[in-house]
Amino acid sequence: MRAAVYHRPGAPLSIEQVIDPRTTTGDLVIAVRRCGICGSDLHMADMHGPEAGMAPLPAGTVMGHEFAGEVVEVAADVQGFRVGDRVTAMPFIACGRCAACLTGNGYRCATACYSALGQERGGFAEYMRIGAAETLHLPDGVDDEAGALVEPFAVALHGVNAARLAPGERVLVMGGGPIGLACAAWARHFGARDVIVSDFVPARLALAEKLGATATIDAGKESVVGAYKRHAGQRPDVIFECVGVPGTQQLAMDYAPMGGRIVILGVCMAPDRIQPVKALTKELTVSYAYMYRRQEFELTIDLMNRERLDPTPMLSGTVGFAGFAAAFEGLKTDKTACKVLLDPRA
Repeated sequence: MRAAVYHRPGAPLSIEQVIDPRTTTGDLVIAVRRCGICGSDLHMADMHGPEAGMAPLPAGTVMGHEFAGEVVEVAADVQGFRVGDRVTAMPFIACGRCAACLTGNGYRCATACYSALGQERGGFAEYMRIGAAETLHLPDGVDDEAGALVEPFAVALHGVNAARLAPGERVLVMGGGPIGLACAAWARHFGARDVIVSDFVPARLALAEKLGATATIDAGKESVVGAYKRHAGQRPDVIFECVGVPGTQQLAMDYAPMGGRIVILGVCMAPDRIQPVKALTKELTVSYAYMYRRQEFELTIDLMNRERLDPTPMLSGTVGFAGFAAAFEGLKTDKTACKVLLDPRA
């Protein structure tokens, strides 16, 4: 099969022929129909060593963890799936038996094997192996494009759940990338009174308004706090930090009011510094949200199917393998694009 293969930090992905995956025990093989490029893919492809906060990717890795596909092979011991089913999945294969797995927190399984990190090939390929216990059916109302966006929306839902957002509260989303935009959509869904997105890129601010933001702030042209208070009348009750670069956690603390709540979703892979006294004197609650629970995948799919959650404004384009490596490299510098998908058949 064809796949986009990583070889070394900073080098373009290489489109190559690799061995087709086969089922073993408790898993499926799918034909990938769409797979999204995530900001974390871009970061991992450029990581050079321990200073990045985690081990570099092994040469030969096939990334891609935001995907939808069609089942083409079912392991003999698997029930509930058949060839031709349209599915998405959480991008790991866990044991399915431990307490974490049985409570929907399979990403905390001690033996979880993650797709796209060198352990399992990800979705930048024609086919991939996925765990049956981590797989969810896609209903007719969720097409392949939306199915590939379930994963980033589940990330954002996990963050909004961590914030314990109450109806009528005021929200600031720092960063208008896919996760920030999805946070804005979920915050509106759960009844936030003001959902205001700050970013430096006008194109992203325009997208935010399509995905539920009540207002936007160009952080390069105006004071975020001053603009927020002008729109909402006060500072935000909840801040979602979705940028993930050094300094943004401190900015969130600066923006927050006394007793405010901050949820960190931005994946910062460089050393950072904060002034704890700011959080201390304001008595802030600072939480970190990572990945998602199965129930968050399920709710995302259900609301997309009911047309109560529309991810399509995020889609910037779809490419085949011929243009994929260039599209991947382009996203490292192009901040106007949002979500680009691979269609392996194109």
